[in-house]
Amino acid sequence: MTDVSTVQQEIATEQRHVDRVYARLTQLRASAARAEKEGYRLAGVGNFGALVERDAMVFHAARRRHVLDAEHEGLVFGRLDLRAGTVLHVGRLGIRGENGEPLLIDWRAPAAAAFYQATAADPRGVVRRRMIQSSGERVTGVEDDLLDPQAAPPDMRVVGDGALLATLARAKGTGMRDIVATIQREQDEAIRSPGSGVTVVSGGPGTGKTAVALHRAAYLLYSDRGRYAGGGILVVGPSAVFVDYIGSVLPSLGEDAATLRSLGSLVVGVTATRADPTPVAAVKGSLRMRRVLERAVRDGVPDRPTELRLLYRGELLHLDAARLDRIWDRALPRGARRNEVRRAGIDGLFDALWPQARAGKLITRIEFEDDLAEREEFRSFLRAWWPRLLPRHVLAWFADPARLRRYATGILSNAEIRLLADSYRTLATDGPTIADVALLDELDELMGRPPKPKRRGQDPYHVRDGVREVTTYADRQRAARAAAVERPDDYRDYAHLVVDEAQDVSPMQWRMLGRRGRLASWTVVGDPAQTAWTGDPAELARARDRALGSRRRHEFTLSTNYRNPAEIFAEAAAVIRAVLPDLPLPKAVRSTGVPPVTLTVPDAELRTAVHDATPRLLAEVEGTVGVITPAARHPQVATWLAELLTTTPRLQVVTSLQSKGMEYDGVLLLAPDEITAEAGARTLYVALSRATQRLTKIRVIRE
Repeated sequence: MTDVSTVQQEIATEQRHVDRVYARLTQLRASAARAEKEGYRLAGVGNFGALVERDAMVFHAARRRHVLDAEHEGLVFGRLDLRAGTVLHVGRLGIRGENGEPLLIDWRAPAAAAFYQATAADPRGVVRRRMIQSSGERVTGVEDDLLDPQAAPPDMRVVGDGALLATLARAKGTGMRDIVATIQREQDEAIRSPGSGVTVVSGGPGTGKTAVALHRAAYLLYSDRGRYAGGGILVVGPSAVFVDYIGSVLPSLGEDAATLRSLGSLVVGVTATRADPTPVAAVKGSLRMRRVLERAVRDGVPDRPTELRLLYRGELLHLDAARLDRIWDRALPRGARRNEVRRAGIDGLFDALWPQARAGKLITRIEFEDDLAEREEFRSFLRAWWPRLLPRHVLAWFADPARLRRYATGILSNAEIRLLADSYRTLATDGPTIADVALLDELDELMGRPPKPKRRGQDPYHVRDGVREVTTYADRQRAARAAAVERPDDYRDYAHLVVDEAQDVSPMQWRMLGRRGRLASWTVVGDPAQTAWTGDPAELARARDRALGSRRRHEFTLSTNYRNPAEIFAEAAAVIRAVLPDLPLPKAVRSTGVPPVTLTVPDAELRTAVHDATPRLLAEVEGTVGVITPAARHPQVATWLAELLTTTPRLQVVTSLQSKGMEYDGVLLLAPDEITAEAGARTLYVALSRATQRLTKIRVIRE
């Protein structure tokens, strides 16, 4: 990674150009507004030709002003440094300076094609490609790809992973240059894999799997924009921390064509960040949970009424518990979705009550049903007997140990049922865990949704009854295109799915992903050695294969670790070799000459050790520092470092599971033995391989 001073200097460089672009944008907007105003003045001439000229002038000026107004946020998002020495900035629209020089190239223009199509194997004259992240008019970050290291001038600064490649390429000897070529070739082949089917990218820590996944998304969007922007690309990561991290890396294309979600936020209205202990996650992630959920969705709500009694035209209508149960079972056969067949339950009540009501009464069946439907006591009974339920309502029933045992007996072991009961005891106060989100999605599938009445599309130019805003043809075309690509909140027809850290996706989570990728091609990225899944591997393979379907597989393996120095990766390799001695590991090709530091302290002195070691690491590296903790210690450690976290944006405290996919210049790893006990040796292997420069471990002795 790059030191902070270099990053800030490069951000300042880009900020100067961005300021120039926005200043010019202000001038162009004012010019367009003047042209529009002048067009209206032509109406005073009074002849037909002037009116035609006015309409044309107003139309073009208004359209230009609309474009300039609409593309303000994140206007500049890319830069190309070309082999010829030319620098091009790429953005949402094209802007020229007062002398006609290009200040910004429209991303759709042929000159910008290299921003998406250039790769290390085929740089297309591009030495450095830079992605620029912004908030409003302020540049917040830059990330570089060094596509042609040999052509880079000595004073070229490279930020991000590209800096590591630059360091390798500039090292003495042909061996390092060969390594750079290997890294670039491996990644390029995966990025340019066919858009159809399933592209599987595997590789150990530091091999650039995430970079490949994100560049592949950008490459697909540009190579077949009609398909992938129309259907959309869904990028899924393991945690909210990870999604925030990659969200600043994926280049904007001027549209919301790529959607980023964590496994805990795929269900609309739910954002889960809590992780279950590994044994609990294994139970919740097992396909056996679907059978448990099937039983739950057929059950009645707590305190469901056991009889129906109401007085109708002088007669008592009555249904006892046995009759109500028969109506329920008939209306809800196995495989039916309870929210979708609620009407069948209501019809069953009418069928049972009608014979009781018609004796001696001159009424029709339709009149009877209408009368009952208007009675508040009947409606109250329906709400209590067969309410419309959301998935979270059914999941909440699992907090009742007796209900949970009734649903799970014969499917899960007694020990597994106890684990679930303990997990759901705090569901009402703590909310669902990441693993619960897949269960909520399964419940939604099993329960279905009541039919919604059709709503007429709203006219965007409607002012009030009988009055519409005056519009041009271009306005109406734009509105039509926007309506055509508008997606519902629970959109599931993506054209492509990117799944990062796929080794940690459980069988139930693969089912959740599969529902969103029925029509999609896939990019699946991961490392089997880093998996935290402890359930049945055969069940996992079946669930994954079912989600991916029979699509053709394109498999790639990345073999070079360019993130970790050899000294740090040796520590991680020793951990994974202890449990998987024959596992092929990537080769770490960098060396800093600085070995990891190991401290051993009593538990009572851990706080002091953390307070001492964290500032020391921050002083040793100018980039990011991650404090990686066991999940059980995370709240406590975050409290210890609260003041430092507030004043130091480059510091982050994460659990061992949250560290997956992340990288830091310096890592302070707490209680490695506890991480192993809590989440397994594979998770410790992940945590040990997050650092690009410095690693300090603190072992804890319990007194």
